[in-house]
Amino acid sequence: MPKALCLTSLAVAIVVILLFLSDLIMSFAGMADSSLLRGASMLMDIAFIAVGIGVAIMAWLTFKEQG
Repeated sequence: MPKALCLTSLAVAIVVILLFLSDLIMSFAGMADSSLLRGASMLMDIAFIAVGIGVAIMAWLTFKEQG
């Protein structure tokens, strides 16, 4: 069960990273109206990308420790 939770949190972290990274890229490209979050806040995008990377790293390291 712990391995499944690690992989689930890794998958969720990757989805969060991709969502906010695409919003950030689309707002830089001038297509903020067609992005999912409408380019609401650049600071929010950067913060969620950083947190997503942190969660993904922790999930991967915990998965590797499970053996």
